[in-house]
Amino acid sequence: MDLLSSLGGDGPQGPESPQCSRKGCRAEAAWQILWNNPKIHDEQRRKIWLACDEHRSWLEDFLRQRLFWRRTADMSEDVGPG
Repeated sequence: MDLLSSLGGDGPQGPESPQCSRKGCRAEAAWQILWNNPKIHDEQRRKIWLACDEHRSWLEDFLRQRLFWRRTADMSEDVGPG
């Protein structure tokens, strides 16, 4: 028996659809915001925050101010592993 089985169920249950990464927002995500911190991530590494239409610009601006933003993609786009 593995640890997740011993806790009951098949593991943690997440939302049925991807949700916005903005704190407190539970809206369905429409965008993938790709970013990295060049001080700790290599140039090819991409982290992904999800954004709804309302919070897309807020999250992009937050990352741009820190020089972390790389690009934004539609949720339907396959951006590959981070």
